Amino acid sequence: MSEEIRTSKEIPFGRLIHIISRKLKQQHRLEGEDQDLTPIQRHVLRHILLETLHRDLYQKDIEEEFQIRRSTATGILQLMEKNGFIRRESVKKDARLKQIIPTKKAEALREKILEDIFQREKKMTKGIEEEDLKLCRKVLEQILENLTKD
Repeated sequence: MSEEIRTSKEIPFGRLIHIISRKLKQQHRLEGEDQDLTPIQRHVLRHILLETLHRDLYQKDIEEEFQIRRSTATGILQLMEKNGFIRRESVKKDARLKQIIPTKKAEALREKILEDIFQREKKMTKGIEEEDLKLCRKVLEQILENLTKD
């Protein structure tokens, strides 16, 4: 172990990111938009509701976004469909593709989810200068890129 790490009183970057991630997950659990959903289904539903505002969404997009296997994504989406949050429709140009479409039940949660995201962002960035936020974003994106390269 590096002497620098051993003698430093600062929290290492990885640990700090982990702590922040856990805090965010704890808040998500407390808010729980709908108790019919598991935590991963809530994350997927949030993603679906946000992304379908701008583009068509498919199972492959879910697999890539959440870094999960096809079978895992299929299981999550099947349960969400069974519980009435989404429907999947074949695409005319390619019958193998199934577009994910939020139902009215899911759409009813969109405004609350958007407001929750806005409030969480506001809480996280409270008292931080815009310039510092831009630098933080740049650094975090570089960290993500560094970890993704290998």
